[in-house]
Amino acid sequence: MRILLVEDDKDLSRQLKQALGDAGYAVDHAADGEEAHFLGDTEPYDVVVLDLGLPKIDGVSVLERWRRDGKTTPVLILTARGAWSDKVSGFDAGADDYLTKPFHTEELLARLRALLRRSAGIASATLSCGGLRLDPRAARATVNGEPLRLTSLEYRLLHYMMMHQGRVISRTELVEHLYDQDFDRDSNTIEVFIGRLRKKVGSDRIETVRGLGYRLTPLAGESEAA
Repeated sequence: MRILLVEDDKDLSRQLKQALGDAGYAVDHAADGEEAHFLGDTEPYDVVVLDLGLPKIDGVSVLERWRRDGKTTPVLILTARGAWSDKVSGFDAGADDYLTKPFHTEELLARLRALLRRSAGIASATLSCGGLRLDPRAARATVNGEPLRLTSLEYRLLHYMMMHQGRVISRTELVEHLYDQDFDRDSNTIEVFIGRLRKKVGSDRIETVRGLGYRLTPLAGESEAA
């Protein structure tokens, strides 16, 4: 899953980018509202963490522009402001959740997981596809109870496919959501990671839809949430 982190505090940005990366997310960072608006307008993020007090363009204005342009990406706002009116302004601009600074990183991660579940229409905290299970809280996956050893990119790929299981996902979409903007993106590498993942989760779980992409489904005889 790919996140846009918008925060002008260098120390906090560095800490959050590290924590989000460790949790299995691809992270892009913007240090001001102008860059944030551009990235959010041109890149397909799964969720945005948006500070309100930004240089150039404030966070509320950035969010209002995105929503006016029809961008529906879930947004969690960060604010050092304690006034209830600032929180109301954020929600009225289109925010989905908020955190007041200072905060615990674990709470931020938990709120992001909840936003991603809601946006995908998933109720459970653990993702299941037959005997394949993934726990985003622990960044851990199992097949029939046996733990999987996954690289960070394999985990991101599996996480995204399980969030969108049953749907055909193109290679372009996977590239856009697995890698941050600084990564040397090559859609051909997706085939390599799909091949590696098939060996670990079972080749029949990941179907190739010729000319369209890939689809994750349970094995024959398994229910989707077995």
